[in-house]
Amino acid sequence: MEPRGCGFLLLSLHILRAVAVLEGKIVISKLGDNATLSCIYPGKELSLNNLRVYWQIDDVQEQCSVVHALISGQDNESEQCIHFKNRTQLLWDRLGEGDFSLLLLNVSQSDERKYKCVVLQTNEYTRVVHQEKVVLRLAASYSQPILSGPVTNSDSTGEVTFSCSSDNGYPEPNVYWINRTDNSRMLPSELSITLHDDGTYSVLSTLKVKATSDMQIECFIENKRLQENISANYTQEKQNNDSNTESHKDLEKGGRGAQAAGIISIVILLALLAVLICWLWKHRSSKLVSYTDVQTNGDNRKLNSPV
Repeated sequence: MEPRGCGFLLLSLHILRAVAVLEGKIVISKLGDNATLSCIYPGKELSLNNLRVYWQIDDVQEQCSVVHALISGQDNESEQCIHFKNRTQLLWDRLGEGDFSLLLLNVSQSDERKYKCVVLQTNEYTRVVHQEKVVLRLAASYSQPILSGPVTNSDSTGEVTFSCSSDNGYPEPNVYWINRTDNSRMLPSELSITLHDDGTYSVLSTLKVKATSDMQIECFIENKRLQENISANYTQEKQNNDSNTESHKDLEKGGRGAQAAGIISIVILLALLAVLICWLWKHRSSKLVSYTDVQTNGDNRKLNSPV
């Protein structure tokens, strides 16, 4: 005799399996991508001429529910919903193996539904030989968060404000603020989530904290559906080091500029000195020529005068 605990556990597992079958498989696709909805009939070799395959929206309230239809080995678009026209494909190379998976092109939020695949065999009479349900869930990655701040508050409380923003994600995100000095979670002061016309969300969160000399703040944007968690951080020490580095670079640039200016000044002075020397040399040469001419003329007069 099995213990009661084991019997209860087995019953719970059966219930969970039944719920999973009713809910269907979950397929997650990114907005704008192509999604494959799985439907595999593990039967023997199939004759497509005796089969009908229907992909439908699993909602009795839908006025048009036909997503794709295959009748006697041919696509049938007569009853297909306009929303899915030219956006659905079966995997033709796998149909003979019982793979009736549907490729849905360029998915958008309006495609986020529960679908049903129904396979019927038409021999002497029509009967359902296989059916599956698939739930399509859509998602979009959020952009790298932008962390701004700290901005000193004007109320003289010693607090500063940080802001963290991210865009173009789906569905709504979770936002976390972490104090990295002790890894504690901090509650945001404000959280704003905006839905855009294209169906994606943007998020803006602000945090007010007491200003310290060793602040280490990190903002996380979590997309649970895609299991993505992206972050941006601020470190006071790093900011100081960066400032010192920039100052050092500025000093180096200033030193190099002064050195270059000094070299240029020396070159200019040398050029001026060379010009001055040339001018003095020419001036002195002209005086010597004049003196020589005068002396020559004097000697000539002496020779020509009568004794």
